[in-house]
Amino acid sequence: MTSLEPSSADPVTDPGASGGSVHHRRLDRVRKLGRVLDASIRIPGTSFRFGLDPIVGLIPGVGDAIGTVLSGYIVVEATRLGASLSVLFRMLSNIALEAIVGLIPGAGDAFDVLWKSNIRNLRLLERHLEDPDTTHVLSQRYLIVVIAGLALLAGVSIVGLVWLGRTFLRVLGL
Repeated sequence: MTSLEPSSADPVTDPGASGGSVHHRRLDRVRKLGRVLDASIRIPGTSFRFGLDPIVGLIPGVGDAIGTVLSGYIVVEATRLGASLSVLFRMLSNIALEAIVGLIPGAGDAFDVLWKSNIRNLRLLERHLEDPDTTHVLSQRYLIVVIAGLALLAGVSIVGLVWLGRTFLRVLGL
């Protein structure tokens, strides 16, 4: 797991490196936002942290949307920092999972506290900046598994709906 602190040896995050200052400022903004959203509040007496994202998510109707938009900013900055398409899709899938589960009252907010999609995306971006090729390959594999899982889920759903439809028609005597 990578550190959330800038590495002075890394030309991407070193403000003294040529062109690094823009990257450094962007990465610093993303780090700060990720921490505020997912890890800015420590539960006293523990090492467990959560952020403003699950708190904002408690606002009925708009809370989860606000959290999703703020999470999207991290993806926008990752794009500007040169993250590959597969890494960006993986980041979006982390946000989408949090947004979908967030639709469930109560459970969605608890999931926000545990899942921490912004910290996950921040670490994914940092890994990409450290080793773009490996992160790209791992993200492609992740996406293949997700797509295969979704295809399987869709297939099972279609089979289930057909079975349910046939059963319904039999019950009606048609």
